[in-house]
Amino acid sequence: MTHACRFCKSTKLHLILDLGTAPPSNAFLTADQLDEAETYYPLRLFFCEDCALVQLPEYKKATEIFKDDYPYYSSRSPSNVSHAKEYCDMMCERFGYGPGSRVLEIGSNDGYLLKYFKEKGSYVIGFEPSSGPAQEAEKIGIQTYKMFFDSRAGSHIGATADLICGINVLAHQPDINDFVAGLKIALAPGGVVNMEFPHLMRLIDECQFDTVYHEHYSYFSFTTICKIFQKHGLEVFDVDEIPEHGGSLRIYARHDTGMAIWAGKVGRLMMTEAGRGMGKVEYYKDFQLRADTIKRDLVGFLVDRETWGLNTVAYGSAAKGNTLLNFCGIRADLIDFVVDRSPHKIGKFLPGSRIPVVSEEAIRELKPAYILILPWNLKNEIMEQLSYVREWGCKLVVAIPRLEVL
Repeated sequence: MTHACRFCKSTKLHLILDLGTAPPSNAFLTADQLDEAETYYPLRLFFCEDCALVQLPEYKKATEIFKDDYPYYSSRSPSNVSHAKEYCDMMCERFGYGPGSRVLEIGSNDGYLLKYFKEKGSYVIGFEPSSGPAQEAEKIGIQTYKMFFDSRAGSHIGATADLICGINVLAHQPDINDFVAGLKIALAPGGVVNMEFPHLMRLIDECQFDTVYHEHYSYFSFTTICKIFQKHGLEVFDVDEIPEHGGSLRIYARHDTGMAIWAGKVGRLMMTEAGRGMGKVEYYKDFQLRADTIKRDLVGFLVDRETWGLNTVAYGSAAKGNTLLNFCGIRADLIDFVVDRSPHKIGKFLPGSRIPVVSEEAIRELKPAYILILPWNLKNEIMEQLSYVREWGCKLVVAIPRLEVL
């Protein structure tokens, strides 16, 4: 391995998962592009022996991923919207944010979160490099910088932010040191940094390997993220374990007081991770084997159904679904189409597999025997949306953490 750890610069990196090669998971194709070649990049995950950061090399530059045609709009997901409102209410109640508070969100997308802080009278600013979602945010009055957040951006903001928040943005930072340095610079005295991200422990224990894709550069244990923040003068003083994305962490940080005490939830979670051995490569040794087992089980299931003349479609063209399909080598011969509610995706084709993305009306027309739910983290929400398919005996399926017919 030739690259160095993006946090500590160590070269003691161990390969813990190899998903082969794939195009970027959000690089959807138009019909005109089907005759063109796609660019495939390695999808290989490494563990750093010195700092325990799990990471993907920057095979694909962030500036090439989060661009004008980036198709993800947070407001399209009801669960995202409800989570944003609950989050805003919780933070305002706990820390007293409201009129006059300065709230900065990184990865603000289409303004789905900041609009709730704005409604409470806070002064809000978003950073969103993808112009499509950023323009949607501006339409609802959210001041948005169409750029990546880093130390220079933090210097531009100055030490003025009472709250800096980011939901699932830490993983998107190829230069994690410069990013966290920017948080330190932009945070007001007495301010709080609040970040949510998938918990590496849950990812490994439940074999959520489809969370690995090119726009996710790092995967964090609680212990390692505390080290990263501490290096840049921020101390993590509290943590919540939340169910989003199959099990995530919400960390609370402030300017380092030099008196951090690893007690309460912070200390308990560190002890849990230490007890699991997350700081040693042995913890990750069977990750590949478990991912390969899921691959074999899913492909075998789909081939059997096709042999029996039972058609299968998929629901939810999430990035994680593209990782799963490309790792398994699944194409349109096994899955007729994938349904999505986003108008930014309907009419396009999945990267790699080139399965067409269609509206939900196609389910009622085809009446498939099986529907594979790709965003398994939303399976309860999706099962409710698709309750009508039981009328003709259709069954719903998830592949992770194990193949299951619901």
